Amino acid sequence: MASNILDSLTLPTGGHYTRLVVGGLVGVAVTAALFWTMSYLIETADRSLDESGMSNIVDFVRLKRDETPQRRQLKPEKPPPPEAPPPQPPTPQLDNLDPSAEKIAISAVPVETDIEMSGGFSLGVGEGDYLPIVKVAPIYPQRALSRGIEGFCVVQYTVTRQGTITDPFVVEDQCTSSLFHNASIQAALKFKYKPRVIDGQAVEVPGVQNKFTYNIEE
Repeated sequence: MASNILDSLTLPTGGHYTRLVVGGLVGVAVTAALFWTMSYLIETADRSLDESGMSNIVDFVRLKRDETPQRRQLKPEKPPPPEAPPPQPPTPQLDNLDPSAEKIAISAVPVETDIEMSGGFSLGVGEGDYLPIVKVAPIYPQRALSRGIEGFCVVQYTVTRQGTITDPFVVEDQCTSSLFHNASIQAALKFKYKPRVIDGQAVEVPGVQNKFTYNIEE
């Protein structure tokens, strides 16, 4: 009885080892077969890739079109030829001029001035008295204009060697209204003279007077 039990326990153990060995051998054989199959497929695929069987590929290269518009250069039209210039007028004949013909006499225009020359007016050899060059009219005072006041004002001053005015003042009892004092003096300061020349030297002339008249024009 005991021997039968031991035999039953021993047999299964030996069969188990046998199955393990057989399984391992089968696994090795299958693995080797797979490696051989893969190697064969790779070699077959390399031989099948031949350039003679490849089709030709056409490569298209697209060129960028120059879209810049080109303007046509137009030549300017040739201007028309100039017209013929007009004929020159005939030259006047001067043969018929009479040198003995009467001449036209033009008299000098009289000029009235309000300047009083205290030192007189004398011209000698190499001498020349002072002469007015620029006279400026005074500005009518607004207060006198608004009141309708008219009149005159005499200003006395000195003409310098440069022809300018210095030291102007209103002459006493020769001005109708004090409203004309400042306007008269300011106008006199703007006067210009040709200075008096004696022996080739310019000299000052004191005591020169000028009368300013103020009238309201309607």
